[in-house]
Amino acid sequence: MGWIVAILTDDPARKALGLFLAATTIALFLLNLRRAGERAGRLAERHSTSEKTHEIQRQMLDAASRRPHGRDDVIERLRNGGF
Repeated sequence: MGWIVAILTDDPARKALGLFLAATTIALFLLNLRRAGERAGRLAERHSTSEKTHEIQRQMLDAASRRPHGRDDVIERLRNGGF
């Protein structure tokens, strides 16, 4: 316990401890920024994939709404050259 008091009362050691704490704080901040950037990149990729999926689903629903609803409609389209 006495060596802790000696370090905290010694001026050069106190300056070195302050510099060490400042460097550690900056390093942790930069690591946190990196992790936040990775998380934002994953979210952007997920959003892009979701938009593509929704566009494909919309196209499928549009195509389904234009399909013939029965045998008579299919025959009528074939006669008119609708396919």
